[in-house]
Amino acid sequence: MSKEKYTYLIKQKASELGFMYCGISKADFLEEEAPRLERWLNQHMHGQMHYMENHFDKRLDPRLLVEGAKSVVSLLLNYYPSQEDQQPEEDTYKISKYAYGTDYHFVIKDKLKTLLSYINEEIGEVGGRCFVDSAPVLDKAWAKKSGLGWVGKNSNLITPQVGSFYFIAELIIDLELEYDGPIKDYCGSCTRCLDACPTNAIVEPYVVDGSKCISYFTIELKDQLPQEMNGKFGNWVFGCDICQDVCPWNRFSKPHSEPAFAPHPQLKELKASDWQELTHEVFSQLFKKSAVKRTGYNGLVRNIRFVHGNPEEE
Repeated sequence: MSKEKYTYLIKQKASELGFMYCGISKADFLEEEAPRLERWLNQHMHGQMHYMENHFDKRLDPRLLVEGAKSVVSLLLNYYPSQEDQQPEEDTYKISKYAYGTDYHFVIKDKLKTLLSYINEEIGEVGGRCFVDSAPVLDKAWAKKSGLGWVGKNSNLITPQVGSFYFIAELIIDLELEYDGPIKDYCGSCTRCLDACPTNAIVEPYVVDGSKCISYFTIELKDQLPQEMNGKFGNWVFGCDICQDVCPWNRFSKPHSEPAFAPHPQLKELKASDWQELTHEVFSQLFKKSAVKRTGYNGLVRNIRFVHGNPEEE
């Protein structure tokens, strides 16, 4: 079989598994990203996310993660919820849309394993690894390289026709394939994401200071929340979608069709007062398999109190 045939089979199977798009790039050193990542780390824009400092070389060269790697297969999985599944705007606290349903790590890992098994069955013995946001892989850089979108001013990957509400995952394999090329940046003169960010985390177009982002504060930061951020979180208590919600490209977002991403039925019904009285039992029931477990019950309660205006109770 030829490279073209292998590529066709992989992309067809990815589509069958529910991935929105599949793009492929050559497994090589990310030359353009190296100085950018180094500068970002030197300016401490990763805050307390110390894991970002680890495996610098591996982040830039997939051949150090998978021996003999030839191709990076980038995949997008839609998580945009339907209108009826979204939380109301008023009298509640909000969690990021990506965390509504089952933790994406489990959902995507299963799909990637199925894809890798299929490659081994149909093409022959292929060495490779699956990656879902939990290893030193610069997923947006690879997705951009393979033509799945451009990295916008809010540092999210944006795709024409669909926007940016999707997960990015990779298969790094030792099989040579047909490679896709990057597409143009269509942000133009738009600055809506910069203008809308309440904590000024987007310090300049295409540069996000992770240590100022609401998602960082509500998920990654384990200390007390800084007083200077008081009143700036709106009603966000886990993650934040503001820079995506205001992006004009997301008017093209269409609801996903992944049953695992459906929210717990009770989520939409929670009023602000219910969140303020959240018990450990209700937390465990609501977020049993959700990414919200990452911040833990105590972390979520801390965030709710901070947004409610009682940070001293933390």
